[in-house]
Amino acid sequence: MNLLIKGGRVIDPSQGIDGTFDILVENGLVKEVGSMLPAPAGTETVDAAGLIVTPGLVDMHVHLRDPGLEYKEDIVSGTKAAAAGGFTTVACMPNTKPVNDNKAVTSYIIAKAQNEGVVNVVPVGAITQGSKGEALAEMGDLKEAGCVAVSDDGHPVTNSELMRRALEYAKGMGIMVISHAEDLSLVGDGVMNEGFTATELGLKGIPWAAEDAAVARDVYLAECTASPLHVAHISTAGSVRIIRNAKARGVKVSCETAPHYFSLTDDAVRGYNTNAKMNPPLRGAAAVAAIKEGLRDGTIDAIATDHAPHHLDEKDVEFNIALNGIVGLETSLPLSLKLVEEGVLTLPALVEKMSCNPARILGLDRGTLKVGAVADLTVIDPNAAWTVTAEGLASKSKNSPWLGEPMKGGAAYTIVGGKIVYQR
Repeated sequence: MNLLIKGGRVIDPSQGIDGTFDILVENGLVKEVGSMLPAPAGTETVDAAGLIVTPGLVDMHVHLRDPGLEYKEDIVSGTKAAAAGGFTTVACMPNTKPVNDNKAVTSYIIAKAQNEGVVNVVPVGAITQGSKGEALAEMGDLKEAGCVAVSDDGHPVTNSELMRRALEYAKGMGIMVISHAEDLSLVGDGVMNEGFTATELGLKGIPWAAEDAAVARDVYLAECTASPLHVAHISTAGSVRIIRNAKARGVKVSCETAPHYFSLTDDAVRGYNTNAKMNPPLRGAAAVAAIKEGLRDGTIDAIATDHAPHHLDEKDVEFNIALNGIVGLETSLPLSLKLVEEGVLTLPALVEKMSCNPARILGLDRGTLKVGAVADLTVIDPNAAWTVTAEGLASKSKNSPWLGEPMKGGAAYTIVGGKIVYQR
């Protein structure tokens, strides 16, 4: 399919572009970016006047639950949710059943995504066999099979020596290590952020130090080994400070946060709302302010959803036993656009954190509208008004803390390889 996207505000930080342009797409590639471009015969035209056109959004942290947990989500439903959220590429974490720690599972994910998915899916393999933290997985095999990074997401690598070796091996193989930074001995039986709200609700708290101590360890291991490291879903002021200082020292560290960590505080747990239970937990107002400052000053490189679907039966239970996580693919863009309204980020800076930077960190040939690039594009309507409803979510699971809440902004079109896969 050939497309001409006309008259949108084109923002492409990879080229320093921010202006009103047309984009011509031919044979799945960006053919030309310019003004008043003619439409060749047989070309479909998309009127983007009043809309924002960006490189396709890249979510570097999702859980598609496939294989083995398809009652929560699968590659079909997960990629439809991604497309509805404006994402053209998603990186899926390895805590499936079985764990993605070998070529067979990686190959299954890639094949199913190519045959049945509607957006690009790139797998993240496990750091350790079975994500048990006991022995390293075969990282070379995982990379050869198509994994773009390794992580034991959902489980920290508690053995420091093993984490050191993981960083060293990954560096030699040219694959990124993504850290799930959590000191389980400090977490204990905690189920939410330690603080006034937890005390008032009578719930066991998780101190901020559980994250900070683990982030510090992994940053120092990255510094010791001169290896690149990416830290997932940071949520505390301490994490921001540690990573900011490490970057100033020249440590090769990047990090991400998720929209819930700059949009909600632990007050969302009141009423024992299990849709506000996640790991790491929602923090207090000071942490939210620190996360926003980390985004503003560039300490935080990327915004990822940590899309974690769970069946109703796993959330509609007592708070202490409810599973951690929320769905986030379809609410990420409007929540992140609020950062622009608040003056935390400019639009180009937001595009960097939701497209260019995630692609760069994972080593993907995406996140750009350069001539000749694959035509993955997101066309954003910043003024789209809609309400989050269970029925309206494309995800199989509906565990969102924003159910019933109004949203502003969203994807008008999601285009993958020159093909429109979603239209609002």
